[in-house]
Amino acid sequence: MPQVAIASSPSPRPRLIGYARVSTDDQLNDAQVDELRAAGCDRIHQEHGSGLSRTRPVLTKVLKDLTSGDVLVVVRLDRLARSVSHLLHVIEDLEKRGVHFRSLRDPIDTSTPQGMFSLQVLGAVAQLERALIAERTKAGIKAAKARGKLPGNPGLRERRPEAIKAVSKAREKLYLDELISSAQTWLPTVRQLRPQHSWDNVVRVLNRRGHHWTVQRLRRAVHRMVREKLAEPELLARSPRRAPEDHLMKLVAAITIADPSLSLRDIAAQLDQMGERPARGGRRWQPSSVRALLDEAHRFGLVRP
Repeated sequence: MPQVAIASSPSPRPRLIGYARVSTDDQLNDAQVDELRAAGCDRIHQEHGSGLSRTRPVLTKVLKDLTSGDVLVVVRLDRLARSVSHLLHVIEDLEKRGVHFRSLRDPIDTSTPQGMFSLQVLGAVAQLERALIAERTKAGIKAAKARGKLPGNPGLRERRPEAIKAVSKAREKLYLDELISSAQTWLPTVRQLRPQHSWDNVVRVLNRRGHHWTVQRLRRAVHRMVREKLAEPELLARSPRRAPEDHLMKLVAAITIADPSLSLRDIAAQLDQMGERPARGGRRWQPSSVRALLDEAHRFGLVRP
């Protein structure tokens, strides 16, 4: 009896998410939308704002909602990023999450070897740009000293109030810009864990992923994002009070929520690396001990089954 070949079902097409930004000087971004639609984008998000501004709520939400396998599509690179370094930072974060990036008018498509090569060239250009700026700055300071001029801000040296205020304002803007630029690497985890889990546990989970937060710095960052309406006020609510012996249960729950794909053995390894001692004694964590804490977290409603 002849065998009938069964055709394998085609792999699902990746979800194409378009992002269009029109500057305040322009009137319409219909051309961008048309190009993104012609490229096959399943959904297109539009935003009005200057290319120099880091406060882009639409882009922040788009980046947060992207999931592994998605492709973020723009018409040109300048629609997404305000500088090469910012572009590289965004794309690096997307790649870590399994999300690809494509620019229709530029040779950038991180799902192809050619596109990744172009991205590496951009990285080299950005590094050269930083080196040239540093070299010019040093040469300018040296020339100013040779002419008898002191480097720095004269207003600050003279302690003028307007100069001090301007510098303080510039530092605050730089701080906010850095928060917004890096938000996609830490804010989703904060949203997953707060306010059900303490700031201390949130910091420990983040730092296990390569961050270097302290409780004070993280709370200040979240407060600022809430003030700028870029994060939800609920994140700042007080954590539920529980008995001190529940610390390990809350920590296991936080680790599980942050990465549901972890096995019991993986969680045990993380607890060992954090220096946590098993509740029932012993030197190393066992999967059975983790399971007991997870079951308790389920009963308290900290983790959904």
